[in-house]
Amino acid sequence: MDKDYQKILKRFGNGPLSDVRVIEAGQLLAGPFCGQLLADFGAEVIKVEDPKNGDPMRQWGREKPHGLSLWWPVVARNKKSVTLNLRSEQGQEIFKDLVRESDVVIENFRPMTMERWGLSYEELSKINPAIVMVRVTGYGQSGPYANKAGYGSIGEALGGLRYITGDPATPPSRSGISIGDSLAALFAALGALSALHLAREHGIGQVVDSAIYEAVLSMTESLIPEYVLTGYVRERTGSILPNVAPSNLYPTRDGQMIVIAANQDTVFARLAVAMGKPELKDDPRYSSHAARGAHQIELDELIAQWTNTLGGDELAALLDEHGVPQGRIYTAKEMLVDPHFKARNDIVTLEHRELGEFPMHNVAPRLSKTPGSVRWVGPELGEHNNEIYKGLLGIKTEELEILQGQGVI
Repeated sequence: MDKDYQKILKRFGNGPLSDVRVIEAGQLLAGPFCGQLLADFGAEVIKVEDPKNGDPMRQWGREKPHGLSLWWPVVARNKKSVTLNLRSEQGQEIFKDLVRESDVVIENFRPMTMERWGLSYEELSKINPAIVMVRVTGYGQSGPYANKAGYGSIGEALGGLRYITGDPATPPSRSGISIGDSLAALFAALGALSALHLAREHGIGQVVDSAIYEAVLSMTESLIPEYVLTGYVRERTGSILPNVAPSNLYPTRDGQMIVIAANQDTVFARLAVAMGKPELKDDPRYSSHAARGAHQIELDELIAQWTNTLGGDELAALLDEHGVPQGRIYTAKEMLVDPHFKARNDIVTLEHRELGEFPMHNVAPRLSKTPGSVRWVGPELGEHNNEIYKGLLGIKTEELEILQGQGVI
């Protein structure tokens, strides 16, 4: 390995985005999760928060030991917090100074908020023509719904996910996580990196328009052509996908539930051998993907009868031995002790100033030479004011004190 190669790897020791500066002006989840993803891979993410209350995410979450959010340290990890009142003219000017020194701006306020503050893309691009502005909203920047308020749950409903989620005997269910916001953030991060590539090569910035409902819609596979070309409307199907079999939860003798996915022909043949019934692979009811789908219910019953004769550990070992994909349904408890999770360092522990050791999921995906990392938990409100305002913008201490007294920072 030559010296130049080593020097490059050292420069990007925190991740491949170590030379990128991001201003995150959003709040709650969709914008901030985009910022988290970029920060995980080394970007310097400067989170701009209201001086009085900060991001409401600082108070969100079901469990609050010592009155503290357990969500904030995760979604704000690796970020720097500065306080800035964007409703004030002085705050807006300071924001523009930050934009001059940055590559990406993320915002997910209600539509037209940045415009009212004089911080539209048109204004910011005058200051920094290469700036990439990531805008995450419920409905996008154009169209008749553009100015409507929209949360993740609304995007999940409009984008088609809510209707097909849950048991057919119940009203549509929601996922146990904020999947709409998170999907919009993922697409926003992808868009930011794509736009940043052009900006770095040619100095041309642009807007990344990530709509929650469109992010959800993008994940609905063949839902649209199924309806247009055949009139088929996907419905809620509980633990299965129609015509994809076998792929379901199956019971064991000791009361466990194991997911078995053997819907491919070759894998089903291996499952048949594991069941001691190799002849099933040649049975015309089960010998092809289409046939198994047509006989899904009876096939699931047949497999369940077999799995019920075995303990969970015995069943898992037997399926592994035959190369049949299987897995338990995990909660956090199982994740923390699983040897594979440990071997891949999937859960990392950092120090929280009040809560002590603080575990959270690690960065994904893994890069072989410049991996991302979790370097610190979510910061205190305004923790990096001096570093950013003095160090980056060169504002004097006396001026900072005046701005603070005026409620600007």
